[in-house]
Amino acid sequence: MASGVGEHQQAEVEAGTLLVASPTLTDPNFARSVVFVIDHRPAGTLGVVLNRPSEVSVADVLPSWGPHTSSPDAVFVGGPVEQRTALCLAALRTGEDPARTGGVVGVRGPVALVDLDGDPDDLAPRVRGLRVFAGYSGWDRGQLAGEIQRGDWYVVPALPDDVLAPAGYDLWGGVLRRQGVPLALLATHVTEPRRN
Repeated sequence: MASGVGEHQQAEVEAGTLLVASPTLTDPNFARSVVFVIDHRPAGTLGVVLNRPSEVSVADVLPSWGPHTSSPDAVFVGGPVEQRTALCLAALRTGEDPARTGGVVGVRGPVALVDLDGDPDDLAPRVRGLRVFAGYSGWDRGQLAGEIQRGDWYVVPALPDDVLAPAGYDLWGGVLRRQGVPLALLATHVTEPRRN
């Protein structure tokens, strides 16, 4: 680990923050992952991995939502918990208030959780983009705090566009780079040391 990274001032975990996997986190579910926190309370934390597109198209599993999802139109693997459960996040257009927009529950700023039982045609004009996730990432009381203390995760602010990052974009590296030194230096970490 780079000198000083452990002392990096981290944001508080709360809805709308990101958990960025440290280079030393090797769990295949979370290696080089960026998790968007949807809910955080004393009983536990729930979020979705933003950078794990699957081979499954949204149109194949949720046909009415398929035409409205951001590119790539893949279902993303939100995490290892309840992978048969679908969650959807949207970034609302400027001026749209989640509290006054039907079919969504605000998470933070313009990012909202979408009710997939609603009518996508009603919601589509009010959003900049949508992303569908299969499964989620969850931590019980105290579990995430222990992982952060151990150095598995960096807690950083999210940007609304993180939820809609395009295919092929290195979200993990991009989020780290915008944090400044010392975290930005971790963005150059390669997964296979032989490639250094």
